[in-house]
Amino acid sequence: MRTVKDNVEFSGVGIHSGLPVNMIIRPFDRPGIFFRRIDLDDKEPIPATYDNVSDTTMRNTTIGNLNGAHVKTIEHLMAALFVAGVDSALIDVDSAEVPILEGSAVNFYKGLITVGVTNGVGKKIVVKKEITVTAREVLRKLPFWTRMNVYLSNFLYGRRSDGFVKLSPSYDGALNIKATLVYREPIIGKQSFVYSFDDTKWSRQNFLRNISAARTFGKYSEWNYLKAHGMARGADEKNVIVLNYAGDGVLNRILWPDEFVRHKIVDALGDMFTSGGFIIGSLESYKGSHALNNALLKKLFSNPDNYDIIDA
Repeated sequence: MRTVKDNVEFSGVGIHSGLPVNMIIRPFDRPGIFFRRIDLDDKEPIPATYDNVSDTTMRNTTIGNLNGAHVKTIEHLMAALFVAGVDSALIDVDSAEVPILEGSAVNFYKGLITVGVTNGVGKKIVVKKEITVTAREVLRKLPFWTRMNVYLSNFLYGRRSDGFVKLSPSYDGALNIKATLVYREPIIGKQSFVYSFDDTKWSRQNFLRNISAARTFGKYSEWNYLKAHGMARGADEKNVIVLNYAGDGVLNRILWPDEFVRHKIVDALGDMFTSGGFIIGSLESYKGSHALNNALLKKLFSNPDNYDIIDA
C-alpha cells in the first residue's frame, strides 16, 4: 500500500458544471482510493471502483449515487494516481466534479510526485485469460431510446459502432496499452499510440513527457449543444482541444499531432485503476470509451478464473 506523504491541493472548475471546485488528496491508512463530498451532509467515503461507477454517458467516469453523493470526471486524476503508484488516498471535494485544470493529467501527476509517495507494494491484478467487450454489446444493454439516439448520431456523423476493448495476459510484468482512434475529421483520422507501465522510473518519465499533458478534445460545432444539455459548461480553449467546424484544424494549439489518441491512453489508465489495483496485462483499445472500459472490468471480475490477485 502506498499513499501520499502530505496533502495535495487543487482548485479549478468542473468541465461539465462550470462550477468552482476545491480538492485535497490526503494520506490514508487503508487500501483504496476514496472520494468524500465535503459539501454534502453525506460525507461517507465513495470508493473509486469499477462496481461503483454509476455513469459513463457524459464522456467521463462518474462514481457514487447519482441521486446523492457522487463525483464526476475522475479519470484524469485516477491515471495520475496509477502512474505515481498511489493506491491509498482520501480525496475531499466540495463539488460534484474533479477540477478539470488544463484538461489532462499532468498537473495532478506533478502535484503527487512533488509531495512524494510512501514506500510499499501495491495490489497487483494479473490477467490470466483474454477478455473482450464490443461497442455493440454495450449498446444492446442501453435503454431503447438511448440506443436509438446513439444510432441516429452515428448515422448523422458517419460513425460505426465497431469499437472494442480487449484485455489479455502479458508476460513482462507490465500494463501494456495500445489505443487506436478512428475519426472522420481529417485532423484526427486514424491514430494509434502504445504505452507500457511497469512501475519503473523510466515508465513514469515516459508518461510525464509523452502522455500526461494530452488534453481532452471536442468539436466547436457541438459546443452550444453540450452546454445546453448540462455538459461542457466549464470547457474552454485552455482545457479542451477545440476542432473547427470542418474538423480539418483546431482553434487552439496542439502539443502533438496525435495528442487525441495520447489522451485516450490517459483515460484508459484512469479507468483501469478503478479495478482497485495495478493491472498486469495487455489492453487493446479500438475506438474505446469509458463505457467499454467499465464493461471490460465487470467482465474480467465476473469470473475468478480470469485473474489472480497478488496482494502485499
